[in-house]
This record gives sequence, C-alpha cells and structure tokens, in this order.
Amino acid sequence: MTRGAQQFVGAVTFEGVTGRRVHSDLFESGEALAHIRLAREAQVIVVAPATADFLARAAHGRADDLLSAMLLAARCPVLIVPAMNDRMWSHRQTVLNAEHLRELGYDVIEPATGPLAFDEGEGPGRMPEPEAIAAHVERALRGGSALAGKRLVVTAGSTREAIDPVRFISNHSTGRMGIAIARAAWARGADVTLIKGAIEVPIPTGVHVVRVTSTAEMSSSVSVAIKNADALIMAAAPADFRPAEVAAEKIKKAQAPSSIPLTATTDILASIVANRPAKLVTVGFALETQSVVENARAKLAAKQLDMIVANRAGVAGEGFGADTNRVTFLSANGEEVLPLMSKDDVAESLLDRIEVLLNGR
Repeated sequence: MTRGAQQFVGAVTFEGVTGRRVHSDLFESGEALAHIRLAREAQVIVVAPATADFLARAAHGRADDLLSAMLLAARCPVLIVPAMNDRMWSHRQTVLNAEHLRELGYDVIEPATGPLAFDEGEGPGRMPEPEAIAAHVERALRGGSALAGKRLVVTAGSTREAIDPVRFISNHSTGRMGIAIARAAWARGADVTLIKGAIEVPIPTGVHVVRVTSTAEMSSSVSVAIKNADALIMAAAPADFRPAEVAAEKIKKAQAPSSIPLTATTDILASIVANRPAKLVTVGFALETQSVVENARAKLAAKQLDMIVANRAGVAGEGFGADTNRVTFLSANGEEVLPLMSKDDVAESLLDRIEVLLNGR
C-alpha cells in the first residue's frame, strides 16, 4: 500500500480482511530488499486504483516508495488500473504518461465511464469493475498461448427477421456458446471481434463488438471482418428464413393474414467460401435434432470448413439456453466426441484445436 492508499483504508483493515501481511515501507526493518523479493515472487502485478501521481512517477522511473521500486525490479506482466477525475485523466500530461507506460510494456486499462465525485456528472475516470480487472489478470497470466496476437472473428446469438415494425422471426439462441468462445480467446491473448445478434449473457471484457440484427447484417459484417482475420468461428444461430415482405405498419389482429410467405436468408458460411482468405481457419456449428453427425459432416464438406461443432437441440443440458453442452468435433481427420461439459470448457477445447490448425497455416 502506498502512502496515499493508507489515507483511505488502513493497512490493519486489509490484514484483517485478507489474513495476509501488508507491505508499505521501502525501508521497513528487516526487509531492506523487499522490493526485489516481492518483484521476483510475483507472477503478475496489479496496481489498482492507480492515481495520476502514481502514473507520473512510474512513467518517469521513480523509485521513492516500495511500489514504484518494485516495478523497476519486476520482470512479470504489470497491469495498471487508473482511477481519477475525468479532467485529470484527459490532461495532456496524464495522457503522455499513460502512453509512455504502454511503450514500456505495461498494460494500462482504460478507465470506466460513469458517475464521478463532486456532482460532476458522468465521464471516463472510474476504476473498472473487479470482474473486468480479473479478466485482464487472466489474460496476463495466459500470455504464452499460441493465440496471442492472432485475430479471431466470433459470431454469437440469434438474428431477428422483421415481420413488421413490432414482430420478428428468430430462434432460442442465447449466445452463451459464442460468448464463452470470445471470452476464452481474448484471455489467451487473441484480438477478438465479436459479431453479436440478440444475446442473453454479458459481453466479455476486451473484445471489439459489432452489433447486428438481421442475418443479412451479420453476413455483411462477417465479410468485412474476415479480410484481416486468422480464424472465423461461426457460433451464432442466424435465422434461416425471413418474411418475403415486411409490413410497413404493425399488422392488426383483425387484419392478420392466414399465412406469411417466407424466403431463405443468406447462408453466411456458404456465401464467403469464394472470397475468404486462403489462410483463414473456418469453424462452423451444426445444431440438429436428428442424424446429428451425418448432417454436420454434410455441412463440413458443402461449406468447405476446417472444422464443425455438432450438437443436439431439444435435449436437457445441451443446445440453446443451457450452461453445458455435449458436442462432437468433426474435421477431415475424423470425429471426436466430447462428454457433457460446461460451455466454457467446450470453448477451451475448441480453441486448443484451433491453435493446432493455425500452426499449420
């Protein structure tokens, strides 16, 4: 704890809550080399919250307290989490300090935007939520992944096809599988673009989000995103059909038609076969109610995929809405049946195999 930190919360409080010793003094008796020992022991160092004063001292290599001295001795990843008034954060000197810290190799997280002190409304400067900080810590600890620096495009959720300005056709996808893949890929160090339709789970930290509504919008966004990508993972559930005509006004019950003519939407994976980069690793998903493996293998061939993930709909604990899934991975090399597991674990298993495919490109 720095001197400034102890103006807000005492060291004894932290020791009581954590059951661990608090270090604060560079010249503490019997710990003359604490900054060296602590730096060597750490797998990652997180400074949260980091004040404007700390950013200035760290950017200029000061070593006048235990924390700043420890950073100079550290060889592990360093994560700095600024928190201050929005005017202080936007000041040119603070901007330069943050830029220089990034140049030195520190990971400086952008502050969150929200209510500020002194009734100054909302702005950037709030410390990010603990969950976001924890996600950055996980990414720092997993920095040796083969996905580090790779560009992945992940689709998630359902698309919606308008019937009129009020109603639409869609499906039961919640986006859980796609979001789990995007979160795990970013944690492994990948640069992730998430193209999302309607989802029912939070967007993960760190990913670049493209919001779409219809299958046509998702298809267009995918075509753009894959131009510089290393892998595409189509985990979304685009609607297969749309109304042939969209009513300009809400259809009243008394005037409702007896049927609504439908037409097929764009098959996203099939539409990009001719134009996708040769190096792109392409993974599809197949949710089926019957002949699961047979139908998935037909899609694998027809859409020229490197891999397809097959699973069943209408089975408890699998498919839409569940936190778990039972999948089969199919590729030109054969098939692999996985047991029932969490979608987070499915995501990790899938990314393990994508890493292998990328190493061969």
